[in-house]
Amino acid sequence: MFVGTTGVQRTVQRTAELMKQHGTDDIWQYGGIPLSVIQKYLNFQFSVSMDLFGSETSSNVANYYTSGLKGRWMETRRKDDHLLHDLTMDVPIIENGRMGSKNVPMLTALNLDLRNEYAADCENGVKRWNQELEDAGLEERLFLPHQGFNRKVGTFAGHHVTPTGELVDEATWEKSVGEYLPTAEDRQRVAELMVPHYEPGEFAGWISPPSVGINSLPVEYDYVRF
Repeated sequence: MFVGTTGVQRTVQRTAELMKQHGTDDIWQYGGIPLSVIQKYLNFQFSVSMDLFGSETSSNVANYYTSGLKGRWMETRRKDDHLLHDLTMDVPIIENGRMGSKNVPMLTALNLDLRNEYAADCENGVKRWNQELEDAGLEERLFLPHQGFNRKVGTFAGHHVTPTGELVDEATWEKSVGEYLPTAEDRQRVAELMVPHYEPGEFAGWISPPSVGINSLPVEYDYVRF
């Protein structure tokens, strides 16, 4: 998580520099990735990561936990009895076109418990990226989309939820999806920026140099020689 977070942070830092320098979010022509496009990629990566945790409730996860094959994040720091037989947890549901929740045995909701811990970790990363925008004097901010956005697994599968958590119909979704997720044009323009730079201390125009080099060596150090 740390490696990915710092890499995106350097990208956001460069985007913020170019936005402040040129007074616009449309920084393709200056070799940067617009903040609105970074948000689209954030929406996509977060939503597909949510699907990796599986359904919110699962009898399999309960069996794995009680068999000692699976534990919760920071299990030893939890203040319960670690058996969970009498504990419950609220899980999201969609009924009659509305979002709600229902209370289920915690043993069956451990996928959601882990997903929530992951989302909290992601939120910390976004805070770091937003600090770069704040330090640059910009008002724009990145945000994590709603956990129901663009989901293919679990409660939200088959429903259309916007990044801000609104349930919409299919026609509205199709009309607006290009504002939420990277389009083919977005991906092409990002790919066009991915050109190699070989000189020590030289970096692509869409990312800022690291604050310090590997093993505290200078950033421009000649790390690799052929």
